[in-house]
Parts: sequence; C-alpha cells; structure tokens
Amino acid sequence: MSVSGILHSANSVKVARKLLILQLLTFVLLSAVFGFKSLEWTTSALMGGLAAWVPNVLFMLFAWRHQAQTTVSGRVAWSFAIGEALKVLVTVILMIVALGLFKAAFAPLGLAYLSVLMTQILAPVVINSYRT
Repeated sequence: MSVSGILHSANSVKVARKLLILQLLTFVLLSAVFGFKSLEWTTSALMGGLAAWVPNVLFMLFAWRHQAQTTVSGRVAWSFAIGEALKVLVTVILMIVALGLFKAAFAPLGLAYLSVLMTQILAPVVINSYRT
C-alpha cells in the first residue's frame, strides 16, 4: 500500500500508527542488540534509526494536517512533494548532526537507518495481508 493509499483509507490513522510503531520497535530492538558490542554502537544505532523515523513521523503529521476533505489532485501532489522535500531535508540534517557533531559509528547508524527503511517497505505488505 502506498503512502497515498494509507492516507486515504478508512483506517488510515490506525495503519500509519502501526507502521510508525513497527519502525520505532525495529531500531530500538536493533540498538539493544548493538548494546552487546558497546554503548557507542547503541547510541549510533539509535541516532541512525531516529534519522529515518523522525522524518517519517513529521511527513505523516504534515500529510494528515494538509489532507483536504475534498481531494484536489493538484493540492495532493504539492502537499506530497513539499512533505517529501521536508522529509529529505530533516534526514540530511539529522545525519549531519549524528555523524558530525556526535561522531557516531557509521556501521550501526547505517544498519539502523536501513532497517527502518526496510520496515517502511515491508510492513504495509504484512499489515495488508492480515486485513484480507
């Protein structure tokens, strides 16, 4: 299910919340596993997960805020484009802060970031398979 499909379905808020919770659980559990290696890896994984998860939360909030009761195709397209641009900008800023300011280890940061992205891709398929 695409983001637009999530936003326009009858249970859009519930499905989006499930997706965001699954993403959160993914990087928190991965960070806990990295805790066996070192505290630096744990915090790096948390920062990588947050760099992927926070922009998704902001995008969903932006999309819900700008969702019109009557959809106008141009408005939906511009709202989506602006939301995605803000999402990319926030992601870049969070990565710069994590790598530059906090000197995060790249491997756990990257793995946590990618795990959240994979959850974003795979979770809607799993959620939809249980609903049918």
